Amino acid sequence: QVQLVESGGGLVQAGGSLRLSCVASGRIFSINAMGWYRQAPGKQRELVAGITSGGSTNYADSVKGRFTISRDNAKNTVYLQMNSLKPEDTAVYYCNAGVTYIRGSYSDLGRLEVWGQGTLVTVSS
Repeated sequence: QVQLVESGGGLVQAGGSLRLSCVASGRIFSINAMGWYRQAPGKQRELVAGITSGGSTNYADSVKGRFTISRDNAKNTVYLQMNSLKPEDTAVYYCNAGVTYIRGSYSDLGRLEVWGQGTLVTVSS
């Protein structure tokens, strides 16, 4: 019903920057909170940054001052600007969204938590 597709990952040297994008598509009525998570090898998935539908943001302490989350509601897209990257930022980054979707008609709505497939960010030292 709803899909999230991430892009923008890749290989970058320490101190460099990357911008991740995540586009939601499908039978979307509205998108509530959106966020970026990451999972490094051998570690649990952790929240990196979140943003509400109204634009309020929160960040993991490890990325505060370096990463910025933003969203374009008209495009159903959330971004993660990552600056001053460190080797410890290496992980698969996942997009997450709470979505109200259209099941049958606009009077028949459902709610889903949707995950993207992940995009790999590798930071070399």
